[in-house]
Amino acid sequence: MLTLPRKYHAASIWLLYAVGLVPAAWGFWLGATGRLPGNPVKEFEHLLGLWALRFLVATLAITPIRDLLGINWIRYRRALGLLAFWYVLMHFLTYMLLDQYLNFPAILADIAKRPFITIGMAAFVLLIPLALTSNAWSIRRLGPRWVKLHRLVYVIAAAGALHFAMSVKVVGPEPWTYIGLVILLLLWRPIRPRFNRWKRRDDGRPQFNRA
Repeated sequence: MLTLPRKYHAASIWLLYAVGLVPAAWGFWLGATGRLPGNPVKEFEHLLGLWALRFLVATLAITPIRDLLGINWIRYRRALGLLAFWYVLMHFLTYMLLDQYLNFPAILADIAKRPFITIGMAAFVLLIPLALTSNAWSIRRLGPRWVKLHRLVYVIAAAGALHFAMSVKVVGPEPWTYIGLVILLLLWRPIRPRFNRWKRRDDGRPQFNRA
């Protein structure tokens, strides 16, 4: 299988960051120039939240892709996770600044009374420690606890998919697609050890030439 030369790894990660932020910049430009339909603030807020969910799903898909297809994109997992965090943060700030104008009583009332905002806010709070510890120093410092902490990403992705589905008036194919993807990624976790044991056993079998 063709792989990217090691000397290009760092550059490819920075390229991923640059490309990953393009949807946010494009959406902001469309909103600033009056080209977003309907309520531009709501449309921009929705765009940011949707891309956050996409990056969360992509982050969780890295391991199954390696297990099932043999494609190793592990080096990009941290970047994808951080892109998800930055999109969630921008989604949150758009809601706080452009939608609610820092009206904290209204924001607190929304969090308390509207379940999808409660779920979304909880997911954002859970994502903060993951973003803060997404570095080599934290991995060394926390040891096995780092792995346990970062398993929260599954809870966050599930909460994000639910937040998205509850935020739309009609739960159509798009929300169900993300819910289905998150469910599949969650189901892969208990299946993965058995699959990898079977794969190792299968790879270790003697091979016979067939006449």
